[in-house]
Amino acid sequence: MIRFGVIGTNKITEMFLEGANELSEFTLAAVYSRTEEKAKEFALKHGAEATFTSLEEMATSDVIDAVYIASPNSLHAEQSIIFMNAGKHVLCEKPMASNKAEVTTMIEAAKKNGVLLMEAMKSTVMPNMQMVRENLHKIGKIRRFVANYGQYSSRYDAYKEGTVLNAFNPEFSNGSLMDIGVYGVYPVVSMLGKPNSIKAEGVMLDSGVDGEGSILLGYDDQEAVIMYSKITDSHMPSEIQGENGSILIDKIGSPMNVTIQYRDGSVEDLSQPQQHTMMYEAKEFIQLIQSDKKESYINSHENSLHSIEVMDEVRKQIGVVFPADHR
Repeated sequence: MIRFGVIGTNKITEMFLEGANELSEFTLAAVYSRTEEKAKEFALKHGAEATFTSLEEMATSDVIDAVYIASPNSLHAEQSIIFMNAGKHVLCEKPMASNKAEVTTMIEAAKKNGVLLMEAMKSTVMPNMQMVRENLHKIGKIRRFVANYGQYSSRYDAYKEGTVLNAFNPEFSNGSLMDIGVYGVYPVVSMLGKPNSIKAEGVMLDSGVDGEGSILLGYDDQEAVIMYSKITDSHMPSEIQGENGSILIDKIGSPMNVTIQYRDGSVEDLSQPQQHTMMYEAKEFIQLIQSDKKESYINSHENSLHSIEVMDEVRKQIGVVFPADHR
C-alpha cells in the first residue's frame, strides 16, 4: 500500500483520485490546502485522515510515502523539492515546471535524495498510446507526426468579460502551450526525440499568455506539426504518417480510439478497452515505487527535459515570459 498526500483541492485532483482509487495499492492519507477548512472538507469527502496547512509539516510527517502535486505550474518545482528533500516520492502534474531550469533542479533533487520523480502525463502511459508505440513499425518510415488538441477553456468566457483567472495568468506559468500544447509536445518528443529545429507561431492575449499556437519541429528526415488552443475547440484527430500507412489517434490528450490506415486501403483497429484515464499514471507511479525504481521509462526525466526545452524555445519565439523565468 502506497500512502499518498495531495496538494491541490481542485478538479484535476478530484479526477486523479477517481482514477487512483481503482487501484488496491493506493490510499489517500493526507490533504494539503492553504486553509484548514478547505483541507478538512476535501479530506472528509475523500476519506483522508490527516490534513495540513504547512507543506514542510506534511513533507516531514510519517503519514505519507508519496505526494501528488496539482498546484499551479509556477509552484511545482518549489513544492516538489520540499517533498523530495524529505524523502518522499513525487508525482507532479504536467507541465513538470515553468522552465528547463526548474525541471533540472527537480531532477537533481530526486537523484540526490534517491526518490522517484515522475511527470503526470496521463496520455503516454495509457494502453492506447502503448499500442501506438508497439505498432509504429507497421507504418514504415515515419515522416510526419501531426499532434492536434484544441479545447475551448471554460475560463475563457470570464477572461473576455475582464476577469483573468489562473488559466490565463502568467504569474502561474499558464497559457495554452503549458496547459494544452504540452499534450502534443510530450508524445512527439518521446517518440521522435529532441528536434533539430523549432519554429513557432502563437496568438497572444493581453494578459501575457498565449491563447493558441502552432509548432513545427524539424528532424533529419522527419517533421512534427503541433497545434493547440484554449480559445477554440478542435475535432481533428492526430496522425503519425509513415510511408506504408498512418496511425490515427482520436484524442492526443487521452487516446480512446487508435487505428492504422494502410496505403492499400485496409484498416487495423488498435484500440484497447481502458479504465479511468488518470488511473494509468497512478498505476505506473506505484509500480515504480514498488520496484524501487527512481524513474519511469515512458515518462522519463529525459522526456520531461526535452519537452520543457521545446516549450521554452516556443515561448521565446512567441513572446510569453513568466515571472518564474527571472527567479
